[in-house]
Amino acid sequence: MDAVALPAAGRDDIHEGGCACGDCPHGARAGHRRAVRAFLTRREELAAGRGVPAAVARSAAATRQWVSDELTQSAGVVAARGRAAGTSWRASLWPATLAVVWGVTGAVLAVQTFTAFGTGWTTTRTAGLVATVLVAALLTAAARVHRANGGVLAPLIGEDNRLSTSRAVAALWVLFVGYAVLVLAGQLAGASGHAERDALIDGLALSRGAGTLTVVAVLCAVAVLVRRVVAVRVLGQRLQKVRALRPRAADLLTDDSGRGSFTDVQYVLVTGVALVFTAVRLARRPERFPDLPWGLAVLVLVSAVTYLAGKYAEGGRPVIHSVVRAREAGDLDGPIRAGDDIEVRGAGFVPPGGHEAEALTRLVVRIGAVHVHVPLVPVAGGFTNPSDGILTVPVPAEVEPGTVEVQVVTAAGIETNRAVIQVAAD
Repeated sequence: MDAVALPAAGRDDIHEGGCACGDCPHGARAGHRRAVRAFLTRREELAAGRGVPAAVARSAAATRQWVSDELTQSAGVVAARGRAAGTSWRASLWPATLAVVWGVTGAVLAVQTFTAFGTGWTTTRTAGLVATVLVAALLTAAARVHRANGGVLAPLIGEDNRLSTSRAVAALWVLFVGYAVLVLAGQLAGASGHAERDALIDGLALSRGAGTLTVVAVLCAVAVLVRRVVAVRVLGQRLQKVRALRPRAADLLTDDSGRGSFTDVQYVLVTGVALVFTAVRLARRPERFPDLPWGLAVLVLVSAVTYLAGKYAEGGRPVIHSVVRAREAGDLDGPIRAGDDIEVRGAGFVPPGGHEAEALTRLVVRIGAVHVHVPLVPVAGGFTNPSDGILTVPVPAEVEPGTVEVQVVTAAGIETNRAVIQVAAD
């Protein structure tokens, strides 16, 4: 479509005003935004009945198919631009992650310097600062290795291209515990007497950090188990996953559809509060491994179990409840014949995160041996077809009269149960 065509190669202003060449992050994002605007404009025009050729306007079925094909092509352009924008965004993200890492390092130095007035600079402050720099250096090296996939955030991005809540929570706790051990190691290196060194070693005793270590072990196990649960359920076609265009911070608190998730929110909130408490304990007693009271540790464990149970409970296979002949006002009731529209009624036809137009175009209804792509029927602000509970498709002329099986294949590639209909002869 002309509205979303790329600028001609060789133009002097190809990188100005929001280029769409895809060679730079700014251009890829600008090209995606323009493609989205063009698609929305075209959808509203077609929903209002404008722009339909006269050759197909006389037939409602031909008009619907032509409109659907136009929107499918435009949605394909939007999806391609979105993937390019997501790839360039991840590649451009790693300098920002490094800025955050070293910004935190600078903040720690500022706090250490400010609090040193009146009490003087101590070995503990030096150990804390050295540990901060070492952690920042390790994160910098990791970010450079994964600079094409989001820098520091690369290990937190799941296979569906969304930020993983379980991985993020576990990574923060592992990072904090590693920092605490480095602080103790720095103090041990600077200790001058045997008694001081023995006290620091005693600070690492299991009895002192049992609560913290238990929480870290459980959170890491949850991160691994959630990945396994999701993979098994997807392979077993019990969970639908549609790949996102790019990770977003909101992924930590929402489900795949972008709606707030109670299990995710409570998991982040409880573990975050516990982490802050443990950090305060480390700041107050830096010579000891930060201990977490068992009451707070049990609260974290309850939160983790709730989160894991939510992962087991989410999803489910799409299902067909019934198939009926679609009837418009004024039509006579009758059997299903080739050329008629049928309504496939059920649930789960549109998976979470699959409400974008490009994902909707991948919905297919198998009628006998014929695969029928579900037509897009636009209205102001969206689509009436397809929807999560009802799909309206025509019965092709190639379908033979008699008993015919109907099955839906969703955008995630999952097949529903089969429903049987009777197609009458003309």
